[in-house]
Amino acid sequence: MNKGDVKYEAYVSILREELVPAMGCTEPIALAYAAAKAREVLGGLPDKVVIGASGSIIKNVKSVIVPNTNHLKGIPAAAAAGIVAGKPEKELEVIAEVTKEQTEEMKTFLEQTEIHVEYIDNGLTFDIIVTLYKGEEYSKVRIANYHTNIVLIEKNGEVLKKIPVADESEEGLTDRSLLNMKDIFDFVETVDIEDVREILDRQITYNMAIAEEGIRGNYGANIGSVLLDIGGGNLAVKAKAMAAAGSDARMNGCELPVIINSGSGNQGITASVPIIVYARGMQCGKEKMYRALVLSNLTAIHEKTPIGRLSAYCGAVSAGAGAGAGIAYLSGGGYEEVIHTVVNALAIVSGIVCDGAKASCAAKIASAVEAGIFGYQMYVHGQEFVGGDGIVTNGVEATLQNVGRLGKQGMKETNEEIIRIMIGEKC
Repeated sequence: MNKGDVKYEAYVSILREELVPAMGCTEPIALAYAAAKAREVLGGLPDKVVIGASGSIIKNVKSVIVPNTNHLKGIPAAAAAGIVAGKPEKELEVIAEVTKEQTEEMKTFLEQTEIHVEYIDNGLTFDIIVTLYKGEEYSKVRIANYHTNIVLIEKNGEVLKKIPVADESEEGLTDRSLLNMKDIFDFVETVDIEDVREILDRQITYNMAIAEEGIRGNYGANIGSVLLDIGGGNLAVKAKAMAAAGSDARMNGCELPVIINSGSGNQGITASVPIIVYARGMQCGKEKMYRALVLSNLTAIHEKTPIGRLSAYCGAVSAGAGAGAGIAYLSGGGYEEVIHTVVNALAIVSGIVCDGAKASCAAKIASAVEAGIFGYQMYVHGQEFVGGDGIVTNGVEATLQNVGRLGKQGMKETNEEIIRIMIGEKC
């Protein structure tokens, strides 16, 4: 692929748009971002807060610890963090710089301020509306479809910004329909590393740092440490253990940032950490590692695009298949090995559901990475899943379309049922 090709520039732009830093689980951070922006527009601390959230936002914020809040959980905590200490100009690092005094102020704010959380259904999977009131004044901020996409800013009846939201299309981002596995592999083989080095170096630094912290510390169910204890001398075990450890830390209050993928820190960790572990363990060299990271990241994005940012389909599955593709490449595999690895991996673990962000995400990541590695080992041993095996059909792109259909349409009712279970609705 030549540098002047439209797809070459698009693929670099997609990596730049998707591989960005975030502190904490991205759904509560998006909520904190909206709240911080609303506070900025209001011009002071509110005395009443109303938060409207779609079901998938409620699901993903309910059980995860919000960083820099002294281990608070939930939608009110995320909003309070943004209102009290948020810096909206930092977007998904909105609460990265919080003082001890501000943490105490959050607690007071939550105790003394009227906060209402409402379920909203505007036909969007990703929808957040934060309205702040102070006396007779109010401000409103809406984020829709992806984590930093502010589509409405309003103050005291005056609309300061409004972007029409007709559907779940992601206006303002590079066209993801340009992605396909054949062109992704071509790009991996030909990309000038200098065009992606800064993006990938940051991913390596951030995501390995939180993985190592997950091993050192005591986070959640310590999935990473358990895996290392039972088989850490094996490179495959270490790869999935380190990825799981990054999630252990991130889901359970660690205040280190991560580089995300497809709007998710867990997916960013899953698509990168196993590649780095394998590349270092196999002594593949930096250039080979960079190219494998490009392959893993773009494969994960390509898989996730038709599913959407939030679904009942676990995003770690897509990222784990991407990691499998990257590991196949590091191991000397070409295009055929890569695409069969992806299909095999998806055939194995596409049934894993997303029931929100929390400690068990780390175990799901370990399973997804295991499937990616096993998907490659199957193929090099002459085995594969073929068209007609469940959702697998002839051709990698056709199979990916089936997976997208499953995650977007087929799991819609599953997602709604999961939400009802999580908020305690009876049958």
